[in-house]
Amino acid sequence: MEFLSQVINGLGIGSIYALVALGYSMVYGIVQLINFAHGDIIMVGAYAVFVILVMMNLPLWLAVLGSILFCGIAGVVIERVAYHRLLVHDAPRISLLITAIGVSIFLQNLYQLLFGSDPKSMPKMFTFAPLQLGGIQLTSSTIINISVSVVMMAGLQLLVSKMKIGKAMRATSEDAGAAKLMGINTNTTIAFTFGIGSALAAVGAVLYCNTYPQIKPVMGGLLGLKAFVAAVLGGIGSIPGAMLGGYLLGVAESMTNAYISSNLTDAVVFGILIIVLLVKPTGLLGKNTREKV
Repeated sequence: MEFLSQVINGLGIGSIYALVALGYSMVYGIVQLINFAHGDIIMVGAYAVFVILVMMNLPLWLAVLGSILFCGIAGVVIERVAYHRLLVHDAPRISLLITAIGVSIFLQNLYQLLFGSDPKSMPKMFTFAPLQLGGIQLTSSTIINISVSVVMMAGLQLLVSKMKIGKAMRATSEDAGAAKLMGINTNTTIAFTFGIGSALAAVGAVLYCNTYPQIKPVMGGLLGLKAFVAAVLGGIGSIPGAMLGGYLLGVAESMTNAYISSNLTDAVVFGILIIVLLVKPTGLLGKNTREKV
């Protein structure tokens, strides 16, 4: 029973990684950019909740919606200000990567300047009695995390496969030049992708604040890195892969904490990534792509 309990706890933690990993996968799928500033969008979303819920004392639903909206807009602004000109002029990928790291450092320092470097405490947001399932006790945060992540992935999959903007995203991902010739506004599509990815990161931030009620300006660093590992583990560019990678990462962390040592959690997580990539370089659900000549 303890083993199963640890698996479920791991799925709860992994749900947060999975939501953030979706943003990494979407952006990479469209423009082949590893947006390392994406982890700090989680921090931005967490502070948006803090400002609306704690400092302004407004209702929880408004804090959640405000955080999602603010992060979505922030994602679009970051794409337009930091990446747009580089993408338009087909800049080397290393330039985009350095810019992403610069945006990450800028956001961390900006929020340290605005709110200070001391951690801020968050109130418990979603609370109800734990659910007893056989001999396993499911906490409210675990149930909410898993449920929300599944709903978000299903909604995103539906958007990409059925809606017009989703088809434009797939066309841009496949061949941006051909998509332009077919009348698709690729600039708008890329900006929309950044916005949706950042909004998902805000949902992850809300779940994170509910699970670990403390925030600080550098919180997005390691969390974003683990979400990136989850995206690569599942196959970056794949929506189901990002979810699978997030869940596996969460379970690996939970098992390591329970049966090995909490000090080795990060080592085990990155060790698993190395082993998987040695066996399957494209990730668990990734596909091999051949360069056209």
